[in-house]
Amino acid sequence: MKHDLDPNVAADLGEGIFGLPHSAEEAELHVVPVPFDATCSYRRGAARGPASILAASYQVELFDAVAGEPWKRGIFMHDEDPRFGAWNAEAGALAKGVIDVGGRIEGNEQLVQDLARTNAICREVDALVESLVGASLDAGRRVLMIGGDHATAFGSICATGRRHPGMGLLHIDAHADLRDAYEGFERSHASVIRNVIDPEVGLGLAHGGAASVPCALGALVQVGLRDLCPAEMKRIASEDRLRAVFDHEWAGIRARGGDLEERIRVAIDGLPEEVYLTLDIDGLEPGLCPRTGTPVPGGLSWHEAWMWISAIPNSGRRLIGADIVEVSPGSVEAGRDTWDAIVGARLALRILGSLAG
Repeated sequence: MKHDLDPNVAADLGEGIFGLPHSAEEAELHVVPVPFDATCSYRRGAARGPASILAASYQVELFDAVAGEPWKRGIFMHDEDPRFGAWNAEAGALAKGVIDVGGRIEGNEQLVQDLARTNAICREVDALVESLVGASLDAGRRVLMIGGDHATAFGSICATGRRHPGMGLLHIDAHADLRDAYEGFERSHASVIRNVIDPEVGLGLAHGGAASVPCALGALVQVGLRDLCPAEMKRIASEDRLRAVFDHEWAGIRARGGDLEERIRVAIDGLPEEVYLTLDIDGLEPGLCPRTGTPVPGGLSWHEAWMWISAIPNSGRRLIGADIVEVSPGSVEAGRDTWDAIVGARLALRILGSLAG
Protein backbone atom coordinates (compact mmCIF):
# COMPACT_ATOMS: atom_id res chain seq x y z
CA MET A 1 0.00 0.00 0.00
CA LYS A 2 1.07 3.59 -0.59
CA HIS A 3 -0.08 4.72 2.86
CA ASP A 4 1.75 4.33 6.13
CA LEU A 5 -0.68 3.05 8.72
CA ASP A 6 -0.33 2.28 12.42
CA PRO A 7 -2.90 -0.43 13.30
CA ASN A 8 -2.39 0.25 17.01
CA VAL A 9 -4.07 3.66 17.02
CA ALA A 10 -7.71 4.70 16.76
CA ALA A 11 -9.31 4.61 13.33
CA ASP A 12 -9.45 7.80 11.31
CA LEU A 13 -13.16 8.58 10.98
CA GLY A 14 -12.46 10.65 7.91
CA GLU A 15 -11.24 7.64 5.95
CA GLY A 16 -12.97 4.60 4.46
CA ILE A 17 -14.29 1.39 6.00
CA PHE A 18 -12.34 0.37 9.13
CA GLY A 19 -10.72 3.81 8.94
CA LEU A 20 -8.56 2.73 6.01
CA PRO A 21 -7.23 5.23 3.45
CA HIS A 22 -7.06 2.88 0.46
CA SER A 23 -8.41 3.91 -2.93
CA ALA A 24 -10.26 1.58 -5.29
CA GLU A 25 -7.10 1.27 -7.39
CA GLU A 26 -4.87 0.40 -4.43
CA ALA A 27 -7.19 -2.04 -2.67
CA GLU A 28 -7.28 -5.74 -3.51
CA LEU A 29 -10.53 -6.16 -1.58
CA HIS A 30 -13.66 -4.23 -2.52
CA VAL A 31 -16.89 -3.80 -0.54
CA VAL A 32 -20.04 -2.98 -2.52
CA PRO A 33 -22.99 -1.59 -0.49
CA VAL A 34 -26.55 -2.23 -1.68
CA PRO A 35 -29.09 -0.35 0.50
CA PHE A 36 -32.33 -1.95 -0.72
CA ASP A 37 -35.05 -3.85 1.19
CA ALA A 38 -38.32 -2.93 -0.55
CA THR A 39 -39.94 -6.38 -0.52
CA CYS A 40 -39.06 -7.33 3.06
CA SER A 41 -42.18 -9.12 4.26
CA TYR A 42 -41.99 -8.64 8.04
CA ARG A 43 -39.98 -5.59 9.13
CA ARG A 44 -37.75 -3.36 7.08
CA GLY A 45 -34.45 -1.78 8.03
CA ALA A 46 -31.82 -3.83 6.18
CA ALA A 47 -31.40 -1.01 3.66
CA ARG A 48 -29.59 0.83 6.45
CA GLY A 49 -27.28 -2.14 6.97
CA PRO A 50 -24.37 -0.98 4.80
CA ALA A 51 -24.23 2.48 6.39
CA SER A 52 -24.49 1.08 9.90
CA ILE A 53 -21.73 -1.48 9.25
CA LEU A 54 -19.52 1.29 7.88
CA ALA A 55 -20.11 3.35 11.04
CA ALA A 56 -19.46 0.36 13.31
CA SER A 57 -16.31 -0.61 11.42
CA TYR A 58 -14.34 2.28 12.92
CA GLN A 59 -14.27 0.58 16.34
CA VAL A 60 -13.11 -2.80 14.96
CA GLU A 61 -9.48 -3.71 15.56
CA LEU A 62 -7.58 -4.15 12.30
CA PHE A 63 -5.82 -7.19 13.73
CA ASP A 64 -7.97 -10.28 14.19
CA ALA A 65 -6.59 -13.44 15.76
CA VAL A 66 -8.48 -15.51 13.17
CA ALA A 67 -8.57 -13.30 10.07
CA GLY A 68 -5.08 -11.90 10.51
CA GLU A 69 -4.53 -8.52 8.89
CA PRO A 70 -6.46 -8.36 5.61
CA TRP A 71 -6.18 -4.57 5.68
CA LYS A 72 -2.62 -4.97 4.44
CA ARG A 73 -4.09 -6.10 1.11
CA GLY A 74 -6.09 -2.88 0.92
CA ILE A 75 -9.84 -2.61 1.58
CA PHE A 76 -12.04 -0.12 -0.23
CA MET A 77 -15.77 0.41 0.24
CA HIS A 78 -17.60 2.00 -2.68
CA ASP A 79 -20.05 4.82 -2.06
CA GLU A 80 -23.71 3.85 -2.08
CA ASP A 81 -25.09 4.34 -5.58
CA PRO A 82 -27.95 6.87 -5.25
CA ARG A 83 -30.13 4.84 -7.58
CA PHE A 84 -30.57 2.21 -4.88
CA GLY A 85 -31.98 4.76 -2.46
CA ALA A 86 -34.39 6.15 -5.04
CA TRP A 87 -35.54 2.70 -6.08
CA ASN A 88 -35.93 1.60 -2.47
CA ALA A 89 -38.15 4.56 -1.67
CA GLU A 90 -40.36 4.04 -4.72
CA ALA A 91 -40.57 0.26 -4.56
CA GLY A 92 -41.01 0.24 -0.78
CA ALA A 93 -44.04 2.51 -1.04
CA LEU A 94 -45.54 0.45 -3.85
CA ALA A 95 -44.84 -2.90 -2.19
CA LYS A 96 -46.45 -1.99 1.12
CA GLY A 97 -50.01 -2.34 -0.15
CA VAL A 98 -49.22 -5.72 -1.71
CA ILE A 99 -47.56 -6.95 1.49
CA ASP A 100 -50.46 -5.72 3.62
CA VAL A 101 -52.81 -8.11 1.79
CA GLY A 102 -50.32 -10.97 1.65
CA GLY A 103 -50.02 -10.72 -2.13
CA ARG A 104 -53.75 -11.39 -2.67
CA ILE A 105 -54.23 -8.62 -5.21
CA GLU A 106 -56.63 -10.22 -7.68
CA GLY A 107 -59.28 -7.72 -8.74
CA ASN A 108 -57.38 -4.70 -7.46
CA GLU A 109 -55.97 -3.04 -10.56
CA GLN A 110 -53.91 -0.51 -8.58
CA LEU A 111 -52.14 -3.20 -6.58
CA VAL A 112 -51.57 -5.22 -9.78
CA GLN A 113 -49.84 -2.19 -11.27
CA ASP A 114 -47.90 -1.57 -8.07
CA LEU A 115 -46.65 -5.15 -8.04
CA ALA A 116 -45.60 -4.98 -11.68
CA ARG A 117 -43.63 -1.77 -11.11
CA THR A 118 -42.02 -3.18 -7.96
CA ASN A 119 -40.91 -6.28 -9.87
CA ALA A 120 -39.48 -4.07 -12.62
CA ILE A 121 -37.50 -2.02 -10.09
CA CYS A 122 -36.14 -5.18 -8.47
CA ARG A 123 -34.87 -6.37 -11.84
CA GLU A 124 -33.09 -3.02 -12.25
CA VAL A 125 -31.53 -3.46 -8.80
CA ASP A 126 -30.28 -6.92 -9.75
CA ALA A 127 -28.76 -5.63 -12.97
CA LEU A 128 -26.98 -2.75 -11.24
CA VAL A 129 -25.61 -4.99 -8.47
CA GLU A 130 -24.30 -7.43 -11.06
CA SER A 131 -22.69 -4.58 -12.97
CA LEU A 132 -21.02 -3.03 -9.92
CA VAL A 133 -19.72 -6.32 -8.54
CA GLY A 134 -18.70 -7.44 -12.01
CA ALA A 135 -16.66 -4.29 -12.59
CA SER A 136 -14.61 -4.92 -9.44
CA LEU A 137 -14.15 -8.57 -10.35
CA ASP A 138 -12.99 -7.66 -13.84
CA ALA A 139 -10.46 -5.32 -12.26
CA GLY A 140 -8.99 -8.31 -10.44
CA ARG A 141 -10.49 -7.58 -7.03
CA ARG A 142 -12.25 -9.87 -4.55
CA VAL A 143 -15.65 -8.54 -3.57
CA LEU A 144 -17.81 -8.54 -0.44
CA MET A 145 -21.31 -7.24 -1.12
CA ILE A 146 -23.22 -5.84 1.87
CA GLY A 147 -27.03 -5.68 1.62
CA GLY A 148 -29.87 -4.86 1.97
CA ASP A 149 -32.28 -7.74 2.22
CA HIS A 150 -31.29 -11.11 0.82
CA ALA A 151 -32.73 -10.33 -2.60
CA THR A 152 -29.76 -8.00 -3.13
CA ALA A 153 -27.41 -10.99 -3.16
CA PHE A 154 -28.75 -12.21 -6.52
CA GLY A 155 -26.68 -9.85 -8.68
CA SER A 156 -23.52 -10.47 -6.67
CA ILE A 157 -23.86 -14.25 -6.84
CA CYS A 158 -24.56 -14.13 -10.57
CA ALA A 159 -21.70 -11.74 -11.31
CA THR A 160 -19.28 -14.06 -9.54
CA GLY A 161 -20.76 -17.25 -10.97
CA ARG A 162 -20.55 -16.03 -14.55
CA ARG A 163 -16.83 -15.44 -14.07
CA HIS A 164 -16.26 -18.68 -12.15
CA PRO A 165 -18.39 -21.34 -13.89
CA GLY A 166 -19.21 -24.31 -11.69
CA MET A 167 -18.50 -22.54 -8.42
CA GLY A 168 -20.18 -23.80 -5.25
CA LEU A 169 -22.49 -21.83 -2.99
CA LEU A 170 -22.42 -21.95 0.81
CA HIS A 171 -25.68 -20.46 2.08
CA ILE A 172 -26.06 -19.66 5.80
CA ASP A 173 -29.64 -18.70 6.65
CA ALA A 174 -32.64 -19.46 8.83
CA HIS A 175 -34.67 -19.69 5.61
CA ALA A 176 -34.18 -21.74 2.45
CA ASP A 177 -35.22 -18.80 0.19
CA LEU A 178 -36.58 -21.26 -2.37
CA ARG A 179 -40.10 -19.85 -2.59
CA ASP A 180 -41.67 -19.07 -5.92
CA ALA A 181 -42.30 -15.29 -6.20
CA TYR A 182 -43.32 -14.85 -2.56
CA GLU A 183 -46.39 -12.57 -2.27
CA GLY A 184 -46.03 -12.03 -6.01
CA PHE A 185 -42.59 -10.44 -5.80
CA GLU A 186 -40.47 -12.17 -8.44
CA ARG A 187 -37.18 -11.05 -6.85
CA SER A 188 -38.21 -11.43 -3.21
CA HIS A 189 -35.71 -12.07 -0.41
CA ALA A 190 -37.66 -15.31 0.10
CA SER A 191 -36.97 -16.39 -3.51
CA VAL A 192 -33.34 -15.43 -4.03
CA ILE A 193 -31.83 -18.91 -3.96
CA ARG A 194 -34.61 -20.27 -6.15
CA ASN A 195 -33.85 -17.54 -8.67
CA VAL A 196 -30.12 -18.24 -8.57
CA ILE A 197 -30.58 -21.95 -9.32
CA ASP A 198 -33.23 -21.33 -12.01
CA PRO A 199 -31.30 -21.42 -15.31
CA GLU A 200 -33.88 -19.16 -16.96
CA VAL A 201 -33.38 -16.47 -14.31
CA GLY A 202 -29.96 -16.94 -12.72
CA LEU A 203 -27.11 -19.44 -12.93
CA GLY A 204 -28.80 -22.82 -12.76
CA LEU A 205 -27.68 -25.82 -10.73
CA ALA A 206 -25.75 -28.79 -12.03
CA HIS A 207 -27.58 -32.12 -12.09
CA GLY A 208 -26.02 -35.54 -12.09
CA GLY A 209 -22.58 -34.01 -12.17
CA ALA A 210 -23.27 -31.99 -15.34
CA ALA A 211 -24.19 -28.33 -15.65
CA SER A 212 -27.41 -27.51 -17.49
CA VAL A 213 -25.88 -24.19 -18.55
CA PRO A 214 -22.19 -23.21 -18.74
CA CYS A 215 -22.20 -21.00 -15.62
CA ALA A 216 -24.36 -23.29 -13.44
CA LEU A 217 -23.49 -23.77 -9.79
CA GLY A 218 -21.55 -26.93 -9.13
CA ALA A 219 -23.28 -27.54 -5.80
CA LEU A 220 -25.20 -25.76 -3.05
CA VAL A 221 -24.94 -26.28 0.72
CA GLN A 222 -27.54 -24.63 2.98
CA VAL A 223 -26.85 -24.29 6.70
CA GLY A 224 -28.99 -23.24 9.66
CA LEU A 225 -32.38 -23.80 8.03
CA ARG A 226 -35.26 -23.75 10.49
CA ASP A 227 -38.14 -21.85 8.88
CA LEU A 228 -39.41 -23.42 5.65
CA CYS A 229 -42.59 -24.19 3.76
CA PRO A 230 -43.51 -27.66 2.40
CA ALA A 231 -42.69 -26.69 -1.17
CA GLU A 232 -39.17 -25.72 -0.12
CA MET A 233 -38.66 -29.01 1.69
CA LYS A 234 -39.78 -30.83 -1.46
CA ARG A 235 -37.37 -28.82 -3.59
CA ILE A 236 -34.47 -29.61 -1.28
CA ALA A 237 -35.28 -33.31 -1.41
CA SER A 238 -35.46 -33.26 -5.21
CA GLU A 239 -32.12 -31.56 -5.95
CA ASP A 240 -29.19 -33.95 -6.16
CA ARG A 241 -26.63 -31.14 -5.92
CA LEU A 242 -28.25 -29.43 -2.92
CA ARG A 243 -27.39 -30.41 0.64
CA ALA A 244 -29.16 -28.94 3.66
CA VAL A 245 -28.08 -29.00 7.29
CA PHE A 246 -31.17 -28.18 9.31
CA ASP A 247 -30.89 -26.30 12.57
CA HIS A 248 -32.55 -29.04 14.64
CA GLU A 249 -30.02 -31.56 13.31
CA TRP A 250 -27.10 -29.26 14.13
CA ALA A 251 -28.49 -28.53 17.59
CA GLY A 252 -28.89 -32.25 18.22
CA ILE A 253 -25.27 -32.97 17.38
CA ARG A 254 -24.19 -30.11 19.63
CA ALA A 255 -26.39 -31.28 22.53
CA ARG A 256 -25.06 -34.84 22.32
CA GLY A 257 -21.47 -33.63 22.28
CA GLY A 258 -21.04 -34.85 18.71
CA ASP A 259 -18.33 -33.91 16.24
CA LEU A 260 -19.49 -30.65 14.63
CA GLU A 261 -16.38 -30.38 12.47
CA GLU A 262 -17.04 -33.81 11.00
CA ARG A 263 -20.60 -32.79 10.11
CA ILE A 264 -19.22 -29.73 8.35
CA ARG A 265 -16.67 -31.83 6.49
CA VAL A 266 -19.37 -34.21 5.23
CA ALA A 267 -21.63 -31.32 4.19
CA ILE A 268 -19.04 -29.43 2.16
CA ASP A 269 -17.48 -32.54 0.65
CA GLY A 270 -19.46 -32.05 -2.56
CA LEU A 271 -18.53 -28.39 -2.99
CA PRO A 272 -16.07 -27.61 -5.80
CA GLU A 273 -12.74 -25.86 -5.41
CA GLU A 274 -14.21 -22.36 -5.74
CA VAL A 275 -16.97 -21.30 -3.35
CA TYR A 276 -19.14 -18.21 -2.89
CA LEU A 277 -20.59 -17.43 0.57
CA THR A 278 -24.03 -15.87 0.97
CA LEU A 279 -24.67 -15.10 4.63
CA ASP A 280 -28.06 -13.97 5.84
CA ILE A 281 -27.44 -12.70 9.35
CA ASP A 282 -30.61 -14.44 10.63
CA GLY A 283 -28.79 -17.72 10.15
CA LEU A 284 -27.08 -16.80 13.43
CA GLU A 285 -28.78 -16.95 16.81
CA PRO A 286 -31.09 -13.94 17.38
CA GLY A 287 -28.89 -12.54 20.14
CA LEU A 288 -26.39 -11.65 17.41
CA CYS A 289 -28.96 -10.00 15.14
CA PRO A 290 -31.95 -8.87 17.24
CA ARG A 291 -33.14 -6.25 14.72
CA THR A 292 -32.96 -8.37 11.57
CA GLY A 293 -36.06 -8.44 9.39
CA THR A 294 -37.23 -12.03 9.98
CA PRO A 295 -35.66 -13.37 13.21
CA VAL A 296 -36.12 -17.04 14.11
CA PRO A 297 -35.25 -18.88 17.37
CA GLY A 298 -32.27 -21.19 17.15
CA GLY A 299 -29.34 -20.60 14.82
CA LEU A 300 -25.57 -20.73 14.79
CA SER A 301 -23.42 -19.20 17.48
CA TRP A 302 -20.69 -16.76 16.48
CA HIS A 303 -18.03 -19.46 16.68
CA GLU A 304 -20.13 -22.07 14.88
CA ALA A 305 -20.75 -19.68 12.00
CA TRP A 306 -17.06 -19.16 11.71
CA MET A 307 -16.45 -22.93 11.80
CA TRP A 308 -18.53 -23.18 8.62
CA ILE A 309 -16.93 -20.23 6.86
CA SER A 310 -13.34 -21.10 7.75
CA ALA A 311 -13.95 -24.70 6.64
CA ILE A 312 -13.81 -23.47 3.04
CA PRO A 313 -10.16 -22.33 3.02
CA ASN A 314 -9.18 -24.93 5.63
CA SER A 315 -10.35 -27.68 3.26
CA GLY A 316 -8.18 -26.39 0.42
CA ARG A 317 -11.05 -24.61 -1.33
CA ARG A 318 -11.01 -20.93 -2.25
CA LEU A 319 -13.54 -18.35 -1.17
CA ILE A 320 -13.96 -16.25 -4.32
CA GLY A 321 -16.83 -13.96 -3.32
CA ALA A 322 -19.26 -13.27 -0.51
CA ASP A 323 -22.15 -11.22 0.75
CA ILE A 324 -23.61 -10.30 4.13
CA VAL A 325 -27.30 -9.43 4.09
CA GLU A 326 -30.21 -8.60 6.40
CA VAL A 327 -28.11 -6.70 8.95
CA SER A 328 -30.47 -4.05 10.29
CA PRO A 329 -29.83 -1.25 12.78
CA GLY A 330 -33.55 -1.12 13.54
CA SER A 331 -35.29 2.22 13.78
CA VAL A 332 -32.22 4.31 14.59
CA GLU A 333 -30.93 6.90 12.18
CA ALA A 334 -28.93 5.70 9.20
CA GLY A 335 -25.25 5.62 10.01
CA ARG A 336 -25.71 4.96 13.72
CA ASP A 337 -23.99 1.75 14.77
CA THR A 338 -25.84 -0.86 16.82
CA TRP A 339 -25.05 -4.32 18.16
CA ASP A 340 -26.30 -5.78 14.87
CA ALA A 341 -23.92 -3.54 12.94
CA ILE A 342 -20.99 -4.35 15.23
CA VAL A 343 -21.54 -8.06 14.59
CA GLY A 344 -21.84 -7.35 10.87
CA ALA A 345 -18.65 -5.28 10.78
CA ARG A 346 -16.64 -7.94 12.57
CA LEU A 347 -18.01 -10.63 10.27
CA ALA A 348 -17.07 -8.44 7.31
CA LEU A 349 -13.44 -8.18 8.46
CA ARG A 350 -13.16 -11.92 8.96
CA ILE A 351 -14.77 -12.72 5.59
CA LEU A 352 -12.45 -10.23 3.89
CA GLY A 353 -9.59 -12.09 5.55
CA SER A 354 -10.78 -15.33 3.96
CA LEU A 355 -11.20 -13.63 0.59
CA ALA A 356 -7.67 -12.27 0.86
CA GLY A 357 -6.28 -15.72 1.57
